Amino acid sequence: MLPASVIAEFETIVGTDGLIVERSQLQTYECDGLTAIRTVPSAVVLPRTAGQVQKIVRLCSLHTIPFVARGAGTGLSGGALPAAEGIVISFARMTSILSLDLPNQRITVQPGVINSHVTRHVSPYGYFYAPDPSSQSVCTIGGNVAENSGGAHCLKYGFTTTHVLGLEIVTPTGDLMHIGAPSLDAPGYDLTAVFVGSEGTLGVATAVTLRIVKKPEVVKVLLAAFDSITAAGQTVSDIIAASILPSAMEIMDRLSIVSAEAAVHPNYPQCEALLLVELDGPSIEAELQTQQVHDLCRANGAWEVRLAQSEHERMLIWKGRKAAFAAAGRLAPNYIVQDGVIPRTRLPEVLEEIGRMAQTVDLRVSNVFHAGDGNLHPIVLYDASIPGQEHIAVDLSLRILRLCVDLGGSITGEHGVGKEKQEAMGYMFSEPDLDTMQRVRCAFDPQNIANPDKLFPRPRLCGEKTGPYTPHPLEKAGVAEFF
Repeated sequence: MLPASVIAEFETIVGTDGLIVERSQLQTYECDGLTAIRTVPSAVVLPRTAGQVQKIVRLCSLHTIPFVARGAGTGLSGGALPAAEGIVISFARMTSILSLDLPNQRITVQPGVINSHVTRHVSPYGYFYAPDPSSQSVCTIGGNVAENSGGAHCLKYGFTTTHVLGLEIVTPTGDLMHIGAPSLDAPGYDLTAVFVGSEGTLGVATAVTLRIVKKPEVVKVLLAAFDSITAAGQTVSDIIAASILPSAMEIMDRLSIVSAEAAVHPNYPQCEALLLVELDGPSIEAELQTQQVHDLCRANGAWEVRLAQSEHERMLIWKGRKAAFAAAGRLAPNYIVQDGVIPRTRLPEVLEEIGRMAQTVDLRVSNVFHAGDGNLHPIVLYDASIPGQEHIAVDLSLRILRLCVDLGGSITGEHGVGKEKQEAMGYMFSEPDLDTMQRVRCAFDPQNIANPDKLFPRPRLCGEKTGPYTPHPLEKAGVAEFF
């Protein structure tokens, strides 16, 4: 517990209504979307301004109090998990649009602004904000910056880092800094790119300047039904090989189709694999590419290729895809959503291997993924009431990540490392790689108080000398031991 004198100082900064210390209320903040790991914070502070955030962080630095910034808590890797005896800085009250500069196609927002609200704000002027995580109706820009979030449209438009022009941040030592610039090619080190995706370990963003994009003239969505994942995956490769760059390409397997249909009724065909392709741009180009994609789907055995006939139908198709994670709760009492990346040409091989791995341990895996950039989201289904099954499910999910690495991919494409994938970092990176990352972290946070004990496979201190890499015992046994 924090000393009463420190609690009183936090209260002085944010007021009585901006401080939470009652345990029953603190439990709301004990985890994010990764519910398997929980830690109740000592306090939650809710600032309204960058000045208040700076005072809070300076107080944490003075007393060496760990802190974690939190938006909506929708993260899936434990990135917003509180530290023991630490505090949570919640941005639930920092939800203002600070400025809109249409001629230069940028908008500046506070970190608590909801992702989809950015598009809602600029839509009347003919613009939109491209990164669109499945949780975009509730997740916040601050959280998106921390995790470098993607979404279905990152294939054409890029991840969050592509759209962040500048940041106002509070460093873990309590300094207020401005990094990045309104221009696209500022001199010096690209600290904005370093900060985006750092998962809250380098400081706290208090304002974010985003790039907004002009709405395309035409948007078309096709869905194609296949009798195999392999055929759908081959179609993805063929589309890219034909020099067509859709704004999005998604694949859903039978299990995810069934659950999405039951949840939001998008009128999907019942098939083994459903490919969703969105094309946008000038009308003539979109029409031509739509026909090309249609022909490629048919050539790979699609028995139904359907073009959305209205904006309502288009939105319904995407509603089904974005509901896939939540809808998985209709398939099993419990599930783990993983997030790995592979070269897209290896999609059929990986999906077949995931099926074999699941069958070996008598579990089911529902697959839904950003097929265009090879970002998999296998959903491992299990029942926690069956003794030992949760351990098996977690172990399977981590073995899937290792498979991705073995095939030239990554352990995460957009969910981040957080607490969940710490040990997997030791599988993907060598000790010199991890040591270099730690040096960057220490340059910002010498006290190790900003979201500590995240990212790296073991606790590290600034200035610590490391020797040759030795696998952690848990890494050999399986990260499921953490649970």
